[in-house]
Amino acid sequence: MRPIPPGGELTYQFQAEHAGIWLYHCETAPMIQHVAMGMYGAVIIDPPTLDPVAASEVFVQSEFYLGPNGGVPTMSQLLAANPNLVVFNGYANQYRDAPIHVRVGQRIRLWVLDAGPNEPSAFHVVGAQFDTVFKEGAYQLVPGNAADGAAQELDLQPGEGGFVELTLTQPGTYTLTTHRLADAERGAMGSLIADP
Repeated sequence: MRPIPPGGELTYQFQAEHAGIWLYHCETAPMIQHVAMGMYGAVIIDPPTLDPVAASEVFVQSEFYLGPNGGVPTMSQLLAANPNLVVFNGYANQYRDAPIHVRVGQRIRLWVLDAGPNEPSAFHVVGAQFDTVFKEGAYQLVPGNAADGAAQELDLQPGEGGFVELTLTQPGTYTLTTHRLADAERGAMGSLIADP
């Protein structure tokens, strides 16, 4: 790692060896401040036998700490781990204001990554069940499992990721959120609309 001056660039190359959704982020000190200000992203490497789905979405959950006058947050704010906003894909409530439309009866894959820097995620779609859960490089749940089980949440610590799959069988509006409800109220909430 090395600092990159304004107008400079640095190219990284890597070989995709393992399936999953991977967080990349700035490592320049103070790392917590840079991650809190959005210096991160996601890389998805599909499992080799991943079946096709009708719709696939990516949600990167992260926190915003607003500094004085909307500027750079202080280290004390960041270390207190009390964010002003918790968001999906960089905007508070964006999927409440612009819901995601899917079709009833079609299989959906939702990739989720917790970019942090501090708060865990409890990704949940209200009124739906996940028949597939893939977390940190491994399937935790697959259709047709011996217990005929399903899940309602994908729990992630900062830096972790995975995906869930589901089929919405009834038309309507389904809230997607983190089930850390204080963080949902801070902006990590939206809607899936299942159209007939």
